[in-house]
Amino acid sequence: MFQRLNRRARLLSGAAFGAAAFMAVGSAHAQTAPAQTAQSNDQPTEVGEIVVTGIRRSIEASISAKANNTSIVEVISSEDIGKLPDVSIAESLARLPGVTMQRLDGRSQAISIRGLGPDFTTALLNGREMVTTGDNRGVEFDQFPAELLSSVVVYKTPDSALIGQGLGGTVDLRTVRPLAYGRQALALNYRHEWNELGALNSGTSDSGDRYTVSYVDQFLDGTLGVALGYAHMNSPYQSERFNAWGYPNYSDGNLLTGGVKPYVMSSELERDGYMGVLEWRPNDRIHSTFDAFYSKFKNTQVLRGIEFPLAWGGLAESPNRSDTVLGGCQITNNVATPNVCRPGPSLRPGYTVENGLIVAGTWDNIKGVVRNDLNKRDSTITALGWNTEFTLSDDWSANLDLSYSKVERNDIILETNAGTGRNINGALDTLGFQLTGDGVTQFTSRLNYADPTLIKITSPQGWGGDVIPEGQAGYLNTPSVEDELKAARFSVTRQLHQSPFKSIDFGFNYSERQKTFVNDQYYLGVPGGGDLAVPSQFLLDPTDLGYLGISQVLSYDALGVLNSGALNRIRNPNADVISGNWEVTEKVSTAYVRANIDHNLFGLPLTGNVGMQFVYTDQHSTGFSARQAGLGVSQTIAVEGGKDYLEILPSSNFILQVADDTFVRFAAARTLARARMDDMRASRNYSFDNGKNVAGAQADVNSPWSASGGNPTLMPYIADVADISLEKYFANRKGYVSLAAFYKNLETYVYNHDQVFDFTGYPTGGLTPVINQGKSSAPDNGEGGWIRGIEFSVSAPFEILHPALEGFGAQFSASMTESKVQPDPNQAPTALPGLSEDVINGSLYYERFGLQARVSARYRSDYLGEVAGFGNGRNLRSVAAETVVDAQVGYEFQGGPLEGLSVLAQVNNLTDEPFKTFQNGDERQTIDYQHYGRTFAVGLNYKF
Repeated sequence: MFQRLNRRARLLSGAAFGAAAFMAVGSAHAQTAPAQTAQSNDQPTEVGEIVVTGIRRSIEASISAKANNTSIVEVISSEDIGKLPDVSIAESLARLPGVTMQRLDGRSQAISIRGLGPDFTTALLNGREMVTTGDNRGVEFDQFPAELLSSVVVYKTPDSALIGQGLGGTVDLRTVRPLAYGRQALALNYRHEWNELGALNSGTSDSGDRYTVSYVDQFLDGTLGVALGYAHMNSPYQSERFNAWGYPNYSDGNLLTGGVKPYVMSSELERDGYMGVLEWRPNDRIHSTFDAFYSKFKNTQVLRGIEFPLAWGGLAESPNRSDTVLGGCQITNNVATPNVCRPGPSLRPGYTVENGLIVAGTWDNIKGVVRNDLNKRDSTITALGWNTEFTLSDDWSANLDLSYSKVERNDIILETNAGTGRNINGALDTLGFQLTGDGVTQFTSRLNYADPTLIKITSPQGWGGDVIPEGQAGYLNTPSVEDELKAARFSVTRQLHQSPFKSIDFGFNYSERQKTFVNDQYYLGVPGGGDLAVPSQFLLDPTDLGYLGISQVLSYDALGVLNSGALNRIRNPNADVISGNWEVTEKVSTAYVRANIDHNLFGLPLTGNVGMQFVYTDQHSTGFSARQAGLGVSQTIAVEGGKDYLEILPSSNFILQVADDTFVRFAAARTLARARMDDMRASRNYSFDNGKNVAGAQADVNSPWSASGGNPTLMPYIADVADISLEKYFANRKGYVSLAAFYKNLETYVYNHDQVFDFTGYPTGGLTPVINQGKSSAPDNGEGGWIRGIEFSVSAPFEILHPALEGFGAQFSASMTESKVQPDPNQAPTALPGLSEDVINGSLYYERFGLQARVSARYRSDYLGEVAGFGNGRNLRSVAAETVVDAQVGYEFQGGPLEGLSVLAQVNNLTDEPFKTFQNGDERQTIDYQHYGRTFAVGLNYKF
């Protein structure tokens, strides 16, 4: 059961407590020196104790919280009640040193901390681990209204009392504590926003609204506090998107485009968030807080465009011909012939080549696929927490915390196809093409793709012909996710009265988490086959693809057509869909001890903590293994698996004050991150090849068995980390400068490779296997590597340079990170998703006499990003470097009848920075190019 207690953990444990013992030596030399008492950061109330009313106060509160925390942290504080500095939490996080953000469909959503992506970062709400709306553990931060948060703390180093800590970092989202806030407040916020691209799709909007109501008050002589908040968002996003299938080699050896799938996308985010806090402190011995959070989130994306199979297009022949010797297209010499042949795309001679890439020319025999697609996500998050502190005596206190959170998510991913005719029938096009400097291909065409008498719902390419004869008219994917987490925590604190420790904490946390993924997919077909003219009630104004060179394409309400019954739904019976269902359960018991330091070391104040976590995990997964027994026929078996293990995680944080407001911090810890949940699934897609079912078959050479899938026995990622930083605070802690370095030694890293697996009991269709073992491609714990980096940050009010500059200030940070992770020693090192080697952030601001202004820029170099692929699956692609600039200006009335009112104007993506992915290290080989435009917002805030 307890399968891992390795030498490194024991050494780190000894080092942590050995350092504590060494501190006692220093006390003999410095018994009379004044001790520094660090502010406790165990409870979310601490950050909220500072009144924040603007950009400068927000910065000061963040600096104060950073300085007082015993861990190495970065902090964001609200400018005022119901008012964080940015439109979204992710955008605020992306301005912090060592933190980066990836834009997804034009919105800030996924973050990386110190080069480690969302899979290695955990999110807490008021110190409690949260469920996630995605398929795995990565948090989608736009689920949480920024207006309902008072602060966000990013832990770069853990301590033993931090439950749910991440290997990359831990993000703690905190709501206001009404008793600590200490006054009555009622705040109203309204914001109207729009995108400069306009509504790119018919039936969509280019503008939206956000409004918030926040209320904080205290009753019963300040012993009962209440905080309530409601935030509504209706936010539009637009994008012009180009996607290339890839770049194969042409017959002359040059690269050319295999196919393209460009769209215009119009997205609308609707979210209603509710927050409530009830805080009760009747006396000095009892302090109880109840938190409730609920978010209802809806994201609707309308995508319309056209797909052109080019070099990878291929020919098609009539499935009804009996002559299969020569083939229909060979008989007709690749001439388009109804019911006989659709010749493949042909590149005319005379094309243009630049540095080995064909960049301009003409294609013949092109059969375009007009796409009218819809992506829709509905999700809810419920989070409840109850915390009670008991002061038992002058030296003893206890804490009980109970929490529950749940996510329910339902998706609709709808694709519909239209064209000039079914499979081999219909008109073909001639396309002129030219690649732009951004790698986007622009076309000229002969056909009118907006003509409803020419373009009909059908299967222009015959895709999906194994289920629907001559192909599908579309595809419907309706996955659903349910994620539930229950936790209970009890801790006891003992105050000590002798250096080097001021107190010691003991605690135990138990949590149960269960995540279920249900995979429902359907082929869509025209009843009776043939082509379907779009019913007039669903026709919309054509969609402009001018950025692509295609003037217009046919547009219609795809979901309306489907719901009307005009298309048949045929459940996808294939094995890979069945094996896509899974459930993962984790039961985690964590015991910890933490000794809190308040000491003098050779005359210098020393604070921090040393401690240890004992984490016992029992993980289990159920699912299905399935094989394709024939066209549309699969065999299935229910499967399960799991593992339990114990990890011991020592940690230490030391803060030495070497001069006034100058600190050296050192931290060392052993950390873990559990594997992705889809990697831990028990489900597999397997096959049995009777041709290899012969005597002498060997499991790892020529077995009839093979499979691919998950691995429910995966162990977590493990890393030993060390951090050191030098921090200097100045101007009464209105500014600071910091230089930090870190090193993470990854003991293991999960990667996919072939493993011998026992297939005993798996169906074979009645055949008797000569061997029950074979190879399965699945995730496994490989060898590790390292990540290291340095971070520099400075925040300074310019008044320290000259009094005339009061109100002006700047923030700047830069980080350099590198890694070498090689899970398979026989393969080259792997790139880490989310790691940009160079990251730079900067902000200039002014705030005085009610006027506020800020401009911010963030740069990140190339990195490996996660994007949605076929069937909404996960693809890793190289993302080009980008610089994103935002700006805002506002004014708050200082007196008179308008006192308490402020106005605001913002622009996001000021320089219109695109999002781009590419392949093979060549930015000319563009895979995705997304142009989002600028988003503007104007708003009012009023505080009573």
